[in-house]
Amino acid sequence: MTTKPEVLRYTAFSSDPEGGNPAGVVLDASGLGDADMLSIAADLGYSESAFLSAPPAGLGGEPGRAFTIRYFSPKAEVPFCGHATVATAIALGERIGTGDLLFATRAGTVPVTVSEEGGTLRAALTTVEPHSEDIADVDLAEALAALDWPAADLDPALPPRIAFAGARHLVLAAATRERLADLAYDFERLEALMRRLDLTTVQLVWRESENVFHVRDPFPVGGVVEDPATGAAAGAFGADARELGLVPEAAVLTLHQGEDMGRPGVLTVELREGDTRVRVTGTGTRIA
Repeated sequence: MTTKPEVLRYTAFSSDPEGGNPAGVVLDASGLGDADMLSIAADLGYSESAFLSAPPAGLGGEPGRAFTIRYFSPKAEVPFCGHATVATAIALGERIGTGDLLFATRAGTVPVTVSEEGGTLRAALTTVEPHSEDIADVDLAEALAALDWPAADLDPALPPRIAFAGARHLVLAAATRERLADLAYDFERLEALMRRLDLTTVQLVWRESENVFHVRDPFPVGGVVEDPATGAAAGAFGADARELGLVPEAAVLTLHQGEDMGRPGVLTVELREGDTRVRVTGTGTRIA
């Protein structure tokens, strides 16, 4: 790096700096190479950091409000990250105002709308086209072994699936809140499985009520034990739940994440009739 870039720190999916999921945000990464961005992400130690540069030709969007965005965990680049997108959008909203943004990601084009409600900024991202697939029995057995979860502790109403809305996530549903709260897994064993299946996180879910869920996301492939609030997984889960008929075609889901880590956050997942994509909304704030 010839000059040191300004590295901002924001949390996403909470208006409290002590809640939600922290992310590094570099609003001008035009002079950074891949190794530079990885080094910054590793130094910060957050699950992901976001780096902005000029948009690719033909992206569209309003001039000055369209960007290329890349995401790095402490260990590697990832194709898409929801919480770092929200954090970046909040940072931009503070500087260039509310309104629409457009991001070119490795996973596809992601539009984001920043709005203000009662003095608080909120960012709503729209995912790329989602899809889901079944997981092989042998891979499910390995995931449960790595988590030390008996198969009997799964909720049969939410079958295990691999869901995608910009990144791949294995969704496993716990039958009880106590099962979800008790998380002590084999880091290296789960990481090996996730790398083989090209998974970004494992999303562990417990259903509190019809539209309210509690979730946790082990993230060993990113070099951290657990992700405090995971927008990409929230979008993937919402699309999968709709595909399975667990929620209506049009619905608003509330996901609580980070409570068991002491960093509570809230993710709002909106499903719209006639649109297979998913809208994930949250607040955010700068970390001093």
